[in-house]
Amino acid sequence: MDYRDDPLISLTVCALLILGGIGFTVIMDLVRTRKLRKLKLHSKLMLVMTPTLLLIGTLMFWLLERNNPTTLGELSLGKQWLAAFFQSASARTAGFNTLDLGHFTPAALLFMMMLMFIGAGTTSTGGGIKVTTFAVVLLATRAFLTKRPHVIAFGRTIAPQVVTRSLAIIIVSAMVLMLAMFLLMITEDLPFDRIMFETISAFATVGLSTGITAQLSEPGKLILVLVMICGRLGPLTLAVMLARPSETRIKYPEENVHTG
Repeated sequence: MDYRDDPLISLTVCALLILGGIGFTVIMDLVRTRKLRKLKLHSKLMLVMTPTLLLIGTLMFWLLERNNPTTLGELSLGKQWLAAFFQSASARTAGFNTLDLGHFTPAALLFMMMLMFIGAGTTSTGGGIKVTTFAVVLLATRAFLTKRPHVIAFGRTIAPQVVTRSLAIIIVSAMVLMLAMFLLMITEDLPFDRIMFETISAFATVGLSTGITAQLSEPGKLILVLVMICGRLGPLTLAVMLARPSETRIKYPEENVHTG
């Protein structure tokens, strides 16, 4: 927090966060290909979604905290944008903070939880459900709303198995988080928004905290330890470990189910 006014420190750390969070496969693809149009679809999605999330995060943190005297309100305009950009970059992978998160508004904390839940790129040093998982679900939603038979991105069709896997990752992640938050609400006498923030931060292996970690009981700390292990293993790994696949050659008749 002492370096929130220092662009050299802040921007250098941000550059490392972005490189570490973009994923080793993307970096290797860029080194080998060196032409954007020849990059793999995964790399293209990462190179589009990463700056998009960074810019949206920076803008939202600035809008939500610019009038908060305990965070951005006391800084000049340039330093506000620097601090907002740092928190946007840090929220999805690193866990560094140049502002006191304990004084963030509830809206800013909720938005930071969203960024932490999304996380960094696949095969990166970050956690979360991963940026490409989020992107695939967004593309699948767009395909449904526009009544397209296939999920398409950059002139390529995304396989149905990838869409199903992405949905499964989000569902399993949500189930783990809901169970952990439910147990923490039983063991801890703390505000729900703080417990929610701590749980998502642990699952995404971000490391950010509003300052309640030391106040947790022994069972509460153990719950967060298990959540961190689950987040580091990855929701897809957990789902595969828990699944009991049974092959069958039987094909049943199709029938419609009303949803929504």
